[in-house]
Amino acid sequence: MRFKLILSSVKPDITDRIVDAAKEAGATGATIIPARGTGMKEAKSFFGLSLEAQTDIILLLIEEHLVSKILDTIKETGGFHKPGTGIAFVLPVEQVVGLEGQIERFKEEVRESYF
Repeated sequence: MRFKLILSSVKPDITDRIVDAAKEAGATGATIIPARGTGMKEAKSFFGLSLEAQTDIILLLIEEHLVSKILDTIKETGGFHKPGTGIAFVLPVEQVVGLEGQIERFKEEVRESYF
């Protein structure tokens, strides 16, 4: 089985919508990490304290054959065609442990998708 990791940085108010849509598209779960960051413009400051935008990082470990579908779903659901709404990208995954209980189900889904 080959896996990829989709990482997406989104505003917290759309995190649940994106995770739900990704699950409908085939993701089996997600890890959400609260974060903060800046974009192309510098963060605003208030009395010398930086006010950085709050964001969530969504991590999705996805079977390789589902990546395009789920990435497209994230893009559409998040409205990523508009500036400043979020980003998503894919990283290769070399090895995975801890999914032994799901591997048989994954294999069955792959067989069904090809036949």
